[in-house]
Amino acid sequence: MRIIFTLITFLMVGTSNATNSRDPHSFAVLDQVSTQHLYLDLSVDFQKKTLAGFAEHRLVWHNPKAQSLILDTKQLSIKKILYQGQNKSWYRTTYHLGASDPVFGQKLTISLPKQPERVRIYYQTSPEATGLQWLTPAQTAGKKYPFLFSQSQAIHGRSWIPIQDTPGMRLTYTARIHTPADLRAVMSADNTQNAEKDGDYMFHMPQPIPPYLIAIGVGNLHFKAMSQQTGIYAEKETLAAAVAEFSDTQIMIDEAETLYGPYAWGRYDLLILPPSFPFGGMENPRLSFITPTVIAGDKSLVNLIAHELAHSWSGNLVTNATWADLWLNEGFTSYVENRIMEAVFGPARAQMELALVSDWVRKSIQDIPLEKTSLKVNTQNKDPDDSFGAIPYGKGQLFLTYLEQQFGRKTFDIFLKNYFQTYQFQTMTSEHFTQYIQTQLLDKYPGRMTEKELHEWVYGQGLPETTPDVTSPAFTKVQEQIDHWVAQKITTSQIKSNHWSVHEWLYFIENLPETLTLEQVKQLDNRYQFTTTQNAEIAWAWFSRTIPLQYTQANTSLATYMQRIGRMRFIVPLYKLLNQYGQRELALEIYRKSRLGYHPIAQHGLDRVLKI
Repeated sequence: MRIIFTLITFLMVGTSNATNSRDPHSFAVLDQVSTQHLYLDLSVDFQKKTLAGFAEHRLVWHNPKAQSLILDTKQLSIKKILYQGQNKSWYRTTYHLGASDPVFGQKLTISLPKQPERVRIYYQTSPEATGLQWLTPAQTAGKKYPFLFSQSQAIHGRSWIPIQDTPGMRLTYTARIHTPADLRAVMSADNTQNAEKDGDYMFHMPQPIPPYLIAIGVGNLHFKAMSQQTGIYAEKETLAAAVAEFSDTQIMIDEAETLYGPYAWGRYDLLILPPSFPFGGMENPRLSFITPTVIAGDKSLVNLIAHELAHSWSGNLVTNATWADLWLNEGFTSYVENRIMEAVFGPARAQMELALVSDWVRKSIQDIPLEKTSLKVNTQNKDPDDSFGAIPYGKGQLFLTYLEQQFGRKTFDIFLKNYFQTYQFQTMTSEHFTQYIQTQLLDKYPGRMTEKELHEWVYGQGLPETTPDVTSPAFTKVQEQIDHWVAQKITTSQIKSNHWSVHEWLYFIENLPETLTLEQVKQLDNRYQFTTTQNAEIAWAWFSRTIPLQYTQANTSLATYMQRIGRMRFIVPLYKLLNQYGQRELALEIYRKSRLGYHPIAQHGLDRVLKI
């Protein structure tokens, strides 16, 4: 059933590319010409920290008068460019590289007056490519072999592939990757689960995807299946723990299909990366990239797996047309994630996770410039990496939660399922989506939501008055314990914390009063050992509270934590707090020791935070 669905959808939409010719973050002009299929032939060189080879574009010409192909590049060394003539022979052509921009890279204009079907760009990446991280053996779990992985979102794909780097375009791809013989390559494509390590790997992605979802990983990777459809790729040192932690992935897929329709991508595997990965996860189709910081030993953080899986419908299947519409990817995905968690782990846990999101948004929005608090944002001449955060994820999720409340879960589930199936393998803008809501919800069910409310949610600043007030009965009880402790009605040892979940502990730490004293911090730490916890989320929450209080006893563990983990959601706020609360020298000391182990994306962000 899944195979038939995938084949039909590919035949229906696989050749529809030119949906957006004016992406402010891309030099591409899609209404002139677009790539239908990409073939990569690349060699991995760990000594030089480069990929070298060629990218072959199979083109669809939309304007009969067009005479050039414009691609996005960043720090690429172009060797030569060929096009294939009608006689199937290859000929050199001329090209021009434009001025270099630190964010957007260089515009590559290729002269092609005869509108050929195929063009090959021979090139080599830079060791400083922002979309690639090269790790030494010492930076891996096994300590014996190097590791390479990509991170193309938002516009870093152009740093390792000359491409029309915009989510407004979709393409299929195949690849041949050459590696050292003792290492294994995997991609966001059809990986062979138990392929022999021979240094020569072939891949094929038959469904059309936006370029930012092209991904590669190379290392001493091993595979273990979790079900017939799911499995884990990882270094052998982390493989068993990851399989145990994420064993519910198949159940998540089954529940998501029940809610939102068939999973359209064949397999769903996970690649466990070293801890320097700058994000929690990346939804690369067929092979989500995952941080090891969510391997907590108790499945308390597996909502991240639900999130990356949810992208298989929201983001990968229906994609934001530009990064100004990011909430259409991330807000939808956060909502679907929560529904999957409810189906698999029960309403109580899902409600706690939603309440934590609500608190995160309400606290974060106080520190965000008002003009950046709209779901639809102005990203003109701005780095799209700066668009990620509480607004597209959290406010977007709360908007969909509000829609569910207003129209009823049953009606809203049907709406979302139809939305994903109607626009599968296509792009979506905020404007188009609001029109779709208008016709499919507001017009069909009058009186439940006004057009003014809809506009306020998508284009208005801050949080609307209609924002759901999300609470959790479990958190109400935790808050009672906090209040009693602060009022000295109970001692630290009398806090009723037996059997608290990670979510309850996070709520407890994050809702401790601002007036907390150092003595109270010491009492809590002595009782619960927060400073030395191995749970990355709890540690982050604790350090976020103790840095402003100058709790220096935690500094050694804090430094170890920040040197070990490269996940930006954790480390960037901690560096900001150190810088803000009189510990800039400590921040700089930690950063000097850690910087080379961080991903280039994290380096770029932290250089700005610390003004280096």
